[in-house]
Amino acid sequence: MTEEIAIVDNPDESRFEIHVGGRLAGFAEYKLLPTAIVFTHTEVAPEFEGQGLAGRLVRRALDVSRDTGLKVRPLCPYVAKWISRHPDYQDLVEAA
Repeated sequence: MTEEIAIVDNPDESRFEIHVGGRLAGFAEYKLLPTAIVFTHTEVAPEFEGQGLAGRLVRRALDVSRDTGLKVRPLCPYVAKWISRHPDYQDLVEAA
């Protein structure tokens, strides 16, 4: 993939977005709480699947969450599975 990839927070839509070559390729929806961010759904457009974009998107969203001091509530199955496979992000998960 040689096209430019950009990952941005779009607070007006309550989602992190990944753009490839200026086109929206996917997003991770969230609900922002006072001390946590709840990830509810992650989606990558079919034409962009299989390129590792969802993982890149989730990593960036979690990095931003860490930088802002928010705990993470991964209701989205993809986000939950991604965190379970990356031990260095498990400390972000909100205590039950």
